[in-house]
Amino acid sequence: MIVDHGGVRKGEQPPWIVSDDLWERIEPLLPRWEYALPKLGRKRIPDRQVLQGILFVLHTGIQWEFLPQELGFGSGMTCWRRLAEWNEAGVWQRLHEALLAELNAAGKLDWSRAVIDSSHARAARRGPKSGPSPVDRARPGSKHHVITEGGGIPLAASLTAGNVNDITQLFPLVDAIPPVRGRRGRPRRRPDALYADRAYDSARHREELQDRGIDPQIAQRGEEHGSGLGAIRWVVERTIAWYHGMRRLRIRWERRDDIHEAFLGLATCVICYRHVKTLC
Repeated sequence: MIVDHGGVRKGEQPPWIVSDDLWERIEPLLPRWEYALPKLGRKRIPDRQVLQGILFVLHTGIQWEFLPQELGFGSGMTCWRRLAEWNEAGVWQRLHEALLAELNAAGKLDWSRAVIDSSHARAARRGPKSGPSPVDRARPGSKHHVITEGGGIPLAASLTAGNVNDITQLFPLVDAIPPVRGRRGRPRRRPDALYADRAYDSARHREELQDRGIDPQIAQRGEEHGSGLGAIRWVVERTIAWYHGMRRLRIRWERRDDIHEAFLGLATCVICYRHVKTLC
């Protein structure tokens, strides 16, 4: 069987290889697991190898059952179970918060503004948080909703059905921004301003943002194009492109929404870790 390795160039390290630097951040967050009866049963595959199998699926989009055994990452079912276990334990959320704290400590988070947007992903199977997509002839689909800081680093991401209006997710996303530590004083979780396109235009939402101390910079419905906000909002579109560069997020193959959300949370950490390596 020929495996598409996600466009890895010659001499480059594949993106599913977990470096020592990354593993030092992840290992303390993983749940402790011990055999109930020592020396009985099949030996548990090390977490680091399984994580590489999960990242292989995330980056290549390959089906779980086709995960090549010769890579040494364990079976697709082993990786699937471990992904569900770690997601339920909140590993990706805690890793995301730790990476944001590193960026914040280095002064690399732009709190002067945040940017919000969404994108569609076709759903291969119907399931929770999937619905008729308004941009794909009512085929089953889901939406990825993303809010970033001013430079495009993701602060929060969520999954909804494809027919959910963007504006309904404005406050859930704002509220999903974790308290970001790394600097003296209270953790920060509110940007100074929020930029969004016409899909988020609402007088009530503008007023509530102002009540929260956030300046709403939202394009208004009915006005001509050319608001100038696109010069700032493009960063979230680039971030969404980074998400969908990980092929498992282009199409939702999972019937279970928590598994797709686990991939979304892991992808958020991957993007933040790339910024940590570059900026810190």
